[in-house]
Amino acid sequence: MADQKTRDRGAELLRLHRDPALLTLVNVWDVISARVVAGVEGTRALATASHSIAASYGYEDGENIPLDLMLEAVGRIVADTDLPVTADLEGGYGDAAETVRRAIGIGVVGANIEDQMKPLPEAVAQVEAIMKVAEQEGVDFVLNARTDAFHLGRERDPADNLAEAIRRGKAYLDAGAPVVFVPARLGEAQVEELVAALGPQRVSLIAIPGHPPLRRLEELGVSRVSFGPLSQNVALTALAELTEGVEQRGEGVPPTMRVLN
Repeated sequence: MADQKTRDRGAELLRLHRDPALLTLVNVWDVISARVVAGVEGTRALATASHSIAASYGYEDGENIPLDLMLEAVGRIVADTDLPVTADLEGGYGDAAETVRRAIGIGVVGANIEDQMKPLPEAVAQVEAIMKVAEQEGVDFVLNARTDAFHLGRERDPADNLAEAIRRGKAYLDAGAPVVFVPARLGEAQVEELVAALGPQRVSLIAIPGHPPLRRLEELGVSRVSFGPLSQNVALTALAELTEGVEQRGEGVPPTMRVLN
């Protein structure tokens, strides 16, 4: 059974997903990135990015980083903050329910778990098993049930992908998932259709250039928008630009650069 602090954080994370105000999550990958994001006024929760954590250890994305190492990195973030933390746990490392149990044990109160386009009955059973573990641990666990309908369906008609995302999303909600994650570059009409089918505060998206503005997504009833590996990419791009200025142009620190204490 999870401790009281974890249960309280789970209840708060679920409340944030149910609130009509859009939950925005700039993903983090280590303690210092978590401190920076948590220190910005308005940040209400933290989300880890599996791609970014793996990259920080020199691994490719896709469960190549060992689970123990992933959970150690996530646990350090959880221990360093008072905010609720949701973790990207990819496909669950072969046993999603047991992986979630271990994550809850270190204080994680939400997770992305990919369906990887498994046969629908198998994917639904996975959702049910995760939510059963959460019930056993006494946590309002926010499973951000990810469907890869678009991610793995790039060669298909987008309308077919949307229909499949809705079909799977309904099944995951019926199985107990609080929210369905549809990572893709979606237009406003597609978002409207998703929300109409799955319900307000039940759809989770990823921030991608070309998406409708965040305020419009909130108006449409989207629950959550996360930034995935984009936040690490922004940080590393800034590092590369600083290095180019130093090594190629003989510059120092740009006078307009904001330096954190």
